[in-house]
Amino acid sequence: MQIKSLNDIKDIEIGEEDKRLFSANHEEIYSGMTTDVYFVRTMDILREMNLEDSIVIAEIFARKKGIFAGINEVFEILKDKDIELWAVDEGSEFEVKDTLVRITGKYSEFAIYESVILGCLASPSGWATAANEVKKACGDSTYSVFGTRHLHPAVAPVMERAAYIGGAGSVSNILTGKKLGIEPMGTLPHASFLIAGDTLKLAKVYNDIMPPEHKRIVLIDTFKDEVEEALRVASELGKNLYAIRLDTPSERGGVSPALVNEVRQHLDLQGYNWVKIFVSGGLHPEKIKSLKAAGADSFGVGSYISGASAIDMTMDIKEVNGKPIAKRGRLPGKVENKNLKKLI
Repeated sequence: MQIKSLNDIKDIEIGEEDKRLFSANHEEIYSGMTTDVYFVRTMDILREMNLEDSIVIAEIFARKKGIFAGINEVFEILKDKDIELWAVDEGSEFEVKDTLVRITGKYSEFAIYESVILGCLASPSGWATAANEVKKACGDSTYSVFGTRHLHPAVAPVMERAAYIGGAGSVSNILTGKKLGIEPMGTLPHASFLIAGDTLKLAKVYNDIMPPEHKRIVLIDTFKDEVEEALRVASELGKNLYAIRLDTPSERGGVSPALVNEVRQHLDLQGYNWVKIFVSGGLHPEKIKSLKAAGADSFGVGSYISGASAIDMTMDIKEVNGKPIAKRGRLPGKVENKNLKKLI
């Protein structure tokens, strides 16, 4: 049931089973339960004035430039409504105040979804923008997004999809990968080595049970010096070893360009030049550039993307029943963008 009035809200009862998690399910989003209540109050007032079905043009713009993401969910929410929906392509760059979305139709068809629509665009566009900054820093190197652990599990798949749109080469979240039609990528956590008690002991079993096509990446900073462990693992796995992973904690100085260079030099000196270096742990664009220059081949990036601020999105009514209109400070009428494409 879609919420249409304040009376509908009074009738909503949440059972004890539904109180266990505060995250919204699909039906709760579609029904309008995740919107701001004042949009429902607005509809009650406009209905009393016989204005609820006014034909409007609403446009959405952003307050800073970035990479556009999230329109896929907006489309799903609005696809059965009697409206026209226009938007720029996901993954495209936009400038401040570019028109990113235009909705035309009866106000009653989409009014209660304004908060929902803006939320579907604001956070994903922020994540996609951060992901694009990482991609530019990586240059011709690849990176995977490792941000799931930093977000509520209901939101993490949305974040990793946005990061993929923004330029991540792979995702670690299982649900995200499956919905995108790609296989999720991951290495091994420190927990596995700590439980096994020895890096080489675990690496041997890892090598034995993985299929031939799997790219074996072994974490080498759990117990011993990174160079020592890298050489031990490379000696044991040989050509099966795709990469070693450096994730040295901040308590030991983190992963530095000097450490990457040292590991690279020792691997090459011992003839293991095919072994790549995968780096993770608190990475950001500037650090990635320095690590890449030192010899790092690929990266795992988490909090820089998952912690990116949402890009503030604003929806303005620009026309009512054929008459251009706007709030003070804004120009009445449509703001054209040649990159808008009709989705509905």
